[in-house]
Amino acid sequence: MGATTRAGFRPAAVCGCALVLAVTMTGCGSSGSGPSGDSRDSGHSRNAPASTPAPHDPTPRATSPVRLCADLISYWAEQDLAGSQWAGLDWEQKGLSNQQYEIYDDIVQAARAERKRHGTPAAKALIKRLAERRCAAANGATHSSENWRPPT
Repeated sequence: MGATTRAGFRPAAVCGCALVLAVTMTGCGSSGSGPSGDSRDSGHSRNAPASTPAPHDPTPRATSPVRLCADLISYWAEQDLAGSQWAGLDWEQKGLSNQQYEIYDDIVQAARAERKRHGTPAAKALIKRLAERRCAAANGATHSSENWRPPT
């Protein structure tokens, strides 16, 4: 067990809580700023174009199925290439559809061959290119899994 102070607090736990609080407070915006319609607003947000989101806009951005497919396949293919302990997960655990898993498997095989010929950086570049190309051609490759649901 770690050292404790006379009050019974662990110094590391107190520092950890202070760090979490500090990060949380700084992530909430600059001090003194109110809602965009607030009279205390400095006027800067009124001059911003309507299409530009606020820096701390909490609204999640929708990602296309093609982008999700390419990102997922690239990530898992790089994990496989690196020999990560997580590379052995099955397609469902990786969050891939059946069709995405087929693409992933093809890309991993091509990346391993590329690594033998030209090294790891070339294999990673190949993974990105092939994932984007194959996912775009398959429109995200999302409709082949019974349990896949489109993002909401």
